[in-house]
Amino acid sequence: MNSASHYDVAIIGAGMSGLAAGIRLAHFGKKVCIFERHNTVGGLNSFYSIAGRKFDVGLHAMTNYVRPGVKGTPLGKLLRQLRIERDEFALCEQKQSRIAFGPRGETSLHFTNDFAVLEAEVAVKFPDQIDGFRRLTALVKTYDDVSLDAQPVSARQVVRKHLTDPLLEDMLFCPLMYYGSATEHDMEFGQFVIMFKALFLEGFARPLEGVRVVVRVLLEKYRQAGGERRMKCGVQRILAREGRAAALVLDTGEEITADQVISSIGAPETAALFAADSQIPNSEFQITPGLPASLSAIASATAGRLSFVETITILNRQPAELGWGSDTIIFFNDSARFDYARPDAQVDPRSGVICIPNNFDYGPGQALPEGIFRVTCLANYDRWARLPEAAYQADKQRWFVDVQRSARRFLPAVDDAVLAAAVVTTDMFTPRTITKFTGHLNGAIYGSPVKHRQGRTALANLYLCGTDQGFLGIVGAMLSGISMANYHILQKG
Repeated sequence: MNSASHYDVAIIGAGMSGLAAGIRLAHFGKKVCIFERHNTVGGLNSFYSIAGRKFDVGLHAMTNYVRPGVKGTPLGKLLRQLRIERDEFALCEQKQSRIAFGPRGETSLHFTNDFAVLEAEVAVKFPDQIDGFRRLTALVKTYDDVSLDAQPVSARQVVRKHLTDPLLEDMLFCPLMYYGSATEHDMEFGQFVIMFKALFLEGFARPLEGVRVVVRVLLEKYRQAGGERRMKCGVQRILAREGRAAALVLDTGEEITADQVISSIGAPETAALFAADSQIPNSEFQITPGLPASLSAIASATAGRLSFVETITILNRQPAELGWGSDTIIFFNDSARFDYARPDAQVDPRSGVICIPNNFDYGPGQALPEGIFRVTCLANYDRWARLPEAAYQADKQRWFVDVQRSARRFLPAVDDAVLAAAVVTTDMFTPRTITKFTGHLNGAIYGSPVKHRQGRTALANLYLCGTDQGFLGIVGAMLSGISMANYHILQKG
């Protein structure tokens, strides 16, 4: 065996969870290599450049923010396990955010990183629901959301035991779903608890320079720990022998071996790498019996359906100069009920998320050099995936206008000519973009609705981390990598 091509652990994908797993393992002397098909790290939470200007991809905000000194939180665990000093992430808190429902946001709930603000808003706007809301909050605080043995329970069913007003129910679900749910219309209650804590009980923060700071810190920690990574070098196949991952075939055709393999690319995407090579029953991934072991078969069986478009507008002035200086993030919905589902049309502009990165508290004398206005809406992957290029570009332009028009209803009014004069440049990504740069089937941001809490697969030495393991958000993704490294490799070792 060529020792140069053998590792204690091979990690597929250099997203947040893969990087965190790599750092944790390398700290304990494991020979680790991360294999990434693209030329940038971060996965769904990365950045790209156009004409020298850098755009964040996934970062609206880091959730799970707590102030220094707060013990027993996901952020604290993450920093401790990866040996990161708190100041290295340089996190700055949100100003305030808002959930706005109605044709122009007539009913709204404000919240900050102080949970008392949201509680007071519920008491004022929904006085007959406040006792139930407090009971629900108490349950969330005591629920073991990180248990690897937890059985799935409908979050809607649990919440309805405490809340009777459908409007309040939808207003609470809207942010949690947009920031982490792979399931249409509902969430698993453990996932609801994770997101409720992450957004409401803890909160939002962001480095001034955006996601690049987080990526830079993780890469430096991985390098210092002695980890290897190979960029623009993905894994094409996993060779399965006797119920184990025997070798990885890289895009170059090279084969490498590893005692253990961790995949951060998603459950169905991982299954597709070894299903064609293996005759073992693959019920772990719910592949339909009799179907050809192909990517399309696996996608139809287990891949998620929820994808998004996002418009990005760069302004030559601070959003506050347009009257948009109050809210950091706005979750909006204009309909009688919140419909979190794959739309029939290319885009569903009825609901979405507005993010204004300028509206974090960066401290005295600190501000982003340009204004940024981002809007995210649900989208249908199939309606975008196979368009001819000319039609694709035309549809992007058309939907850009519609998405922006919809979102602006929930912001202080700005004259069209004034806004047009402030625009420096724009961009937009679609479900097709997501699949191209992440490999996620169906452009599914949050992966499969089927989560594998223990990270196990049909191969004894192949484990999942990241979105389809079940932890959510940027902090959750890193904790997933840490947890799977600890649980399957370091504890056994």
